[in-house]
Amino acid sequence: MLFAGLIYRDIEIEESAKVKLVDEFGEIYQQSIPIPFNFTDHYNKEMGEGLKREFISFKKLMNVDNLPMIKIKTNEMESDLADSSTDNRKINIDPGYITAEKLVLATTKNYGHRPYLTDGIYAELTYRFIKKSFTTLEWTYPDYRTEEAISMFNGWRKWYLEKLKENKFCPQIMQITAD
Repeated sequence: MLFAGLIYRDIEIEESAKVKLVDEFGEIYQQSIPIPFNFTDHYNKEMGEGLKREFISFKKLMNVDNLPMIKIKTNEMESDLADSSTDNRKINIDPGYITAEKLVLATTKNYGHRPYLTDGIYAELTYRFIKKSFTTLEWTYPDYRTEEAISMFNGWRKWYLEKLKENKFCPQIMQITAD
């Protein structure tokens, strides 16, 4: 199940990003309510203060082999929506996927715990599913550690597993191709 984490300040940019995401990856299944992104100031210099965090998930299932191409496409979306005078991003879009066993994020940053996939993209195991819930790891980001985030992702995992059982969406697995 494909999802994306969004960090932004401007609601118009968030809405434009969602249009691009839906055009590329299909209908949204659910979205979280925006919350203040006060877990770190990492993005403040580039994007300003007063940032918000939001998550969205998609109805169409993806092939996990497509994660690098999806990250490349979301990076292109970030560039399309960037400030033309400074090239600073106005939105951060981090795609990932949920399976029965785990939640994985795509990133362009290499660290010891991130295996290389292809084309400058790495994978980050963010949660493992243990004892009826997603569980964090030592490197799980603070905004993914909240009870609300874990509960939401557990709910999305449940929906994903129900859809697999019903076999309704399996023929519609998204294939991403390079332009």
